[in-house]
Amino acid sequence: MAKLEKVIDGDFDALLARIERGLLEGGVSAAPEDSSDFQEGGARCSVRVFERFSYTGANRLRMNLTLFQGGGPVHLSAVTAGGGHAPFVRTGAWGEEAFLDKLRKLL
Repeated sequence: MAKLEKVIDGDFDALLARIERGLLEGGVSAAPEDSSDFQEGGARCSVRVFERFSYTGANRLRMNLTLFQGGGPVHLSAVTAGGGHAPFVRTGAWGEEAFLDKLRKLL
């Protein structure tokens, strides 16, 4: 697994839209898997799950993305995970970092 966490000043909706659009347009095999949104008082939370094929690891990768805002800046947490074929060596780590690199470029 690979992880990226950031605190971002900016508009919650614009940031979420830019990330969704950028990840889905950034690769042929990228697809949205599911989403969830919560709002209570002044706090908001959006969760997105994306999946794509990793040619490097020859497997599917998932990115779980969470945006949270409680009245201040937006907190972002993205975690990638993917399967591999080798029983003792993690072959998916390269693809997981590459998936996060796409997100880093969008930010």
